[in-house]
Amino acid sequence: MVTVTDKAKDKIFELRRQEGHAEDQHIRVGVTGGGCSGLMYNLEFDSQKQAADMEFVDKGVRIVVDKKSILYLAGTVLDFSDGLNGKGFQFVNPNASRTCGCGESFAV
Repeated sequence: MVTVTDKAKDKIFELRRQEGHAEDQHIRVGVTGGGCSGLMYNLEFDSQKQAADMEFVDKGVRIVVDKKSILYLAGTVLDFSDGLNGKGFQFVNPNASRTCGCGESFAV
């Protein structure tokens, strides 16, 4: 399961309104190869759900994860930070054995 913090939820709803996405669009969270640690996170609005996708709802946010990515993302919390040290979505992933300095890639 992938969950979201209240800050992430608020930012997702704000971005959805600003970018003109439909209220029923979900966010797609995934993992691809790349980055300095080997794997990179993907986060985007999406309206298509594939047959093998897993869907979670947390705090009113619909989250869709493809079958391969869930192996890396199980238990992950999506957060949002707007502090001085960085701004943006952050993945708190209990499966990551190490992350890069920028927090955009990880290894298991």
